[in-house]
Amino acid sequence: MDSDLIRTIRTYIQVEPSEEQILLDRFREKFLEKDDYLLREGETCRYFAFLQQGLVRYYYSRDGEEITYNFGREGDFVCNYVSFLQKIPSNKTIQALEPTRLLLIPFDDLQRLYRQLREGEKLGRLLMEEVYIRGIGQLASQYTDSPEERYLKFLGQFPDLAQRLPQYLIASYVGVRPPSLSRIRKRIMVR
Repeated sequence: MDSDLIRTIRTYIQVEPSEEQILLDRFREKFLEKDDYLLREGETCRYFAFLQQGLVRYYYSRDGEEITYNFGREGDFVCNYVSFLQKIPSNKTIQALEPTRLLLIPFDDLQRLYRQLREGEKLGRLLMEEVYIRGIGQLASQYTDSPEERYLKFLGQFPDLAQRLPQYLIASYVGVRPPSLSRIRKRIMVR
């Protein structure tokens, strides 16, 4: 179970066998049922999480409408980084879309972990670089790409989620209404 966490961290840094237990001792397991929340808008994000099993979505609420802007699936790290790092209330929500198992680490323990691992600081830097690159890419896509291009990017980034997610959530992520997503999907199939 915890080997997934070690394996994922090893995609970023080298982890010595002696460091594995340090890592595992810092994380605590949490289960969410479908539709439960890891974080609600207005709460302060207190944990950095590794998603072992399940699926989550990140969304904003605007004028009573939920706007999905990201998904997390097995092997992903899940967090509202702005709220977590600045210790301020979140302006977004993270919700489980399936029964979900996470490993959580609080802020202070994560800071200690960065110091305890030989390449801990490098891990933190690489994780934040990844978040930054994805965020900037997604923001740029909203301004420069057509809905069809955004849908194709969704399929490229999340090829396994097209069958796991309801179409209205995919439409929200792409920035269209469900009927428009149906037309986009039909056009792509005709090609």
